[in-house]
Amino acid sequence: MSKIIISANTSWYLYNFRKNTIAKFISKGHSVHIASPEDAYTEKLKSLGCTFSNVSMSQRGMNPIHEIKTIISYYKIFKKENPDFIFNFTPKSNIYSTMAAYCTNAEVINNIAGLGTAFIKSSKTKAIINFLYKVSQRRAKCVFFQNKDDLSQFIDNGIVSEKQALLIPGSGVDLQRFRLNNRIDDGVVNFILIARLIREKGIPEYAEAAKMLKKKYGDRVRFSLAGFVDEGNPSAILKSEIIQWQESGLIEFLGKTDNVELFLQDNDCVVLPSYYREGVPKSLLEAAAMGKIIVTTDNVGCREAVINNETGYLCDPRSSSSLAAALEKVIVMDKTERHKMGLAGRDYITRRFDEQIVINEYLSCL
Repeated sequence: MSKIIISANTSWYLYNFRKNTIAKFISKGHSVHIASPEDAYTEKLKSLGCTFSNVSMSQRGMNPIHEIKTIISYYKIFKKENPDFIFNFTPKSNIYSTMAAYCTNAEVINNIAGLGTAFIKSSKTKAIINFLYKVSQRRAKCVFFQNKDDLSQFIDNGIVSEKQALLIPGSGVDLQRFRLNNRIDDGVVNFILIARLIREKGIPEYAEAAKMLKKKYGDRVRFSLAGFVDEGNPSAILKSEIIQWQESGLIEFLGKTDNVELFLQDNDCVVLPSYYREGVPKSLLEAAAMGKIIVTTDNVGCREAVINNETGYLCDPRSSSSLAAALEKVIVMDKTERHKMGLAGRDYITRRFDEQIVINEYLSCL
């Protein structure tokens, strides 16, 4: 059996997004070692049967000294653990772990789950990141992508070869955990946005659309927001903004949770008006698996999560009026239509985004 290192920028990410992949590797007899910064979820990963090494990594910014420390941190772990395979998730792991892997004989498998804010517009940062990807990804055996746009961009820019690049259906959905759920019709249409609370996720546009629709429909509509405030991020939504939305009766703030299905079951429609370079948003896939209508933007990654006019609606990025128009379609439809659209969403996720499809792709690399 093989020794596998799995790496990401937080233990939180690996536990919440890759727990079933880790469990499957272990059940097949492989030894799994986690390489990530230590946090509150590290012990939960160990409880799955993993061993662990702490990675020195700054969560944002590109201070050269900090980035070199990250590469050295990976190098030391790889020399000590001598893995057969290295699976990397999240951008800094994809880059710096792969660079450090030049010192090993391990096969490297990377995952590009969206390109984030750096690729929204041309910038010096984008040029640097492109260079780092180009240098690092030559070492990877294969690179998985969650959408065709990112895959094409990496091939067209010479970052990966067509032979390296593979397309998978996002992170997949645990269909046993996220089951079809029909909320009781109480005459109120409930909307929720679940995301990291940064502006590029379209949260200000969501608040503005809520303001428009609350003015028109009053207590017939309810808007919620869930996620964690990314305080160190320059694009972070401010706590003062959230408080203002709550006090004005526009949006109820629910905070963060590890049991997102409990939030989803209380809502009719899940909204993500993102203009961030997404992979395929897991929150949307999980919501559709539970039969919730999806409203998102006609944007990279987001459009893959919905069949427009069948499982939900697409709106224009950065447009609160376009978003409000899409949400209003959900408000005015009757219970039967809403249920039909939810069933179509569940069927779409079952056919295309079952987590077992993704896990099987990873197993095929071993």
